[in-house]
Amino acid sequence: MVPVEFQARVENGIIVVPDEYKQSLADVNTVKVIVLKQAQKQVPRPDIMDELAQNPVKVDRFLTRDEIHDRSL
Repeated sequence: MVPVEFQARVENGIIVVPDEYKQSLADVNTVKVIVLKQAQKQVPRPDIMDELAQNPVKVDRFLTRDEIHDRSL
């Protein structure tokens, strides 16, 4: 087998062969395909403190120290 390397678009799960390689692959019955998928950038989750600083929680009133530790509430 002769290796041919190119980057291609994927449209609806179909690999689109670039025009410059279509002619050389027209007479071929079988090919070996190895797909190297580009890693997707993982968006880091925002830190809870950063998120709260940007979107503060509105409360009617602050709890007292006793209310915070009261298990009956």
